[in-house]
This record gives sequence, structure tokens and C-alpha cells, in this order.
Amino acid sequence: MEDLFATLRCRTDLADGAVLLPGFAISCAEQLLEGIRHLALETPFRIMKTPGGRPLSVATTSCGDCGWYTDQKGYRYVRTDPLTGKPWPQMPDMFFELACTAAKEAGYPDFSPSSCLINRYEPGAKMGLHQDRDEDDLSSPIVSVSLGVPARFAFGGLLKTDPVQRHDLFHGDVVVWGGISRLAWHGVSPIRETFHPQTGAMRYNLTFRAINAALFQP
Repeated sequence: MEDLFATLRCRTDLADGAVLLPGFAISCAEQLLEGIRHLALETPFRIMKTPGGRPLSVATTSCGDCGWYTDQKGYRYVRTDPLTGKPWPQMPDMFFELACTAAKEAGYPDFSPSSCLINRYEPGAKMGLHQDRDEDDLSSPIVSVSLGVPARFAFGGLLKTDPVQRHDLFHGDVVVWGGISRLAWHGVSPIRETFHPQTGAMRYNLTFRAINAALFQP
């Protein structure tokens, strides 16, 4: 049914350089979820805090050459997981290949992600409007993969005050944005309490980014 539903929805250009690819990851969604389960055994999900001490709404973990992290020391990319003291797990080949293929489909053939942030949304969890600007590699796009229960995705402009469009993201949908839209404001509305046969009440999101290696901290 999900495959059929995805075929009924069309590729949508959100802005110049930004595109929604409905169902693009459907064929490998089960393997992606299995990969997340294995990664979480090595680097567990955790609720991080902003530099000001406010807990995030979502639980996170990472894989790749570095992982995004936030605590009282600030927002940054680190080579080792502060929770375990070990390097982040290697990004699974399937993750990497999906991100590159989606980026190519959206017009970014040279994308090579070095980090994948994995967010787990429980009912009520959200992500406020923000920009992805910690990477210092604005020439590369962001690739975002949705798995599990639906989410309402907000996508705005380069100013926080710009109009915001909202799109429902379903299991297997992929959003790619880069170029002139690389610093577009975006976010996720609170997750509704519903059910997905593969994830229960949860939504998972994979966010692939290319990072300037000079920014990696221990």
C-alpha cells in the first residue's frame, strides 16, 4: 500500500534547489530501520541539551566520520560519542548509497555525506524552525529521509520571517535541499499520536550532511 501511495504523489519542488521525493526510500526502508536498530545498540539514543540547558524534543544518535552534538559546550561535530567515549559507528553502505542517489536525483551528483544524524520522534516531539549551518560546507546539500509515522514538515526561506510552506512526509519520503536553499529555515510540527506497522508510534529521520573535516572535534 505504501508503494502504491507513493506512486500517486509527485515529485515536488519546494524552492530553487529543494525537492521532495515521495517514497524514494520505500524499497530499502525495512533495511534502513534494521540498520538503525543495530546502530542504536552500539551508540544508544539519548536526549541531548542545548547550550542553555534545554532538553531537545527528540532522541538522537549518529553514525559516520563524526556526529552532531550539543551540550553546555555548544553545538558541534565530534569524532567520538561523548556518551560512550568511542568513535561513532561507520555509516552503513546502504545509508551512504541512498543519500548519494537521492542527492543525484535532486541535482547534486557530487554529494558525499560524512555524517548521518538519526532522530527518533515520539508522539508530541517536534523540531523548531532552524537552519543547518554548523557544517561549514554550504556547497553540499542536506538529505533527509523519513521513516515511520507521518510528520508535518515546514520549509521556509532564508529569513526566519519568510513565509513557510508545510508538507506531510510519509514513510520512505526524502527531502533534499541545497544551492540557494541550503540555509532555508525548516522544522517539524509535533508528531501526532498514530501507528505505523514497522515503527509503532515512532518516527525516525536520517539527516545526511557533508562536514568540513577541519571542524571535527575529538
